Amino acid sequence: MSGRQTRPVGGLSLLAAVLLAACSPSVDVKSALQVTDVSTGWFDAGVVDGKNKLVPNFTFRLRNISDQELPVVSINVIFRFADTSEVHDEIFKQRVPFENKQTDLITVRSQNGFTGDPPQSRLEMLKNSLFRDMDAVLLVRQASAQWIELHRVRVERKLLTE
Repeated sequence: MSGRQTRPVGGLSLLAAVLLAACSPSVDVKSALQVTDVSTGWFDAGVVDGKNKLVPNFTFRLRNISDQELPVVSINVIFRFADTSEVHDEIFKQRVPFENKQTDLITVRSQNGFTGDPPQSRLEMLKNSLFRDMDAVLLVRQASAQWIELHRVRVERKLLTE
C-alpha cells in the first residue's frame, strides 16, 4: 500500500516541476544578449601530415543586458565560406555559463582548415589567391527554443598563435 502512495506523490512532484519550468518567463535572447570582445583570425594549428595548417578562430563574450536571468544558453558557431555561404564547419556548445551576467571569453576553433606545403609560410598562405575567406555565424538559444542568429563576422586574415 505504501508503494501506491509513493508513485502518485512522485508523479505529482514531477508534474509540478514540469509546469513550473513551462511557466517560467521565456527570454528574448536576441535582445537580451550582447556580443562583446570579438576577435577573429586564423589559428596556426602546426604541421599536419607534413603540411602547415591554419584553422578559423572566433573569440567573443556574451553579456546579458536584460533584467532577466538566462539559466541555460546554448551556442552554435557555423564557419561558412564567404563566397558561397557553404558550411565549412559547425561547433555546438550545449551549455554556456554566465557569471555576473556575462560569460568568460569563449573561443571557438574549427578542426578543419587550410593546409599549405612548406616552405610556404603561414602568412603566405593567408595571401594566396586560392585562400577562401570565411564568416563566423553565432547562433544562440535558450532551453529548447528556436536558434536565433545573434552575430556574424568575417574571419580576419591574421595569423593567431595562441
